[in-house]
Amino acid sequence: MFFFAPDKNTIMGKYTYKPQFGVIVICADENEQKAVFERLQKKGFTLKIVNV
Repeated sequence: MFFFAPDKNTIMGKYTYKPQFGVIVICADENEQKAVFERLQKKGFTLKIVNV
């Protein structure tokens, strides 16, 4: 598996790229997504909701 590992801040065009790392949790439905989100939020995680 290949991971892009730039320097701490890499200039990409006119944007500065700051690496971020995350985990995707596959949920069965919207209700499970909400429950997982709320559970992780209570533990202090920074979260983003996505639908694909």
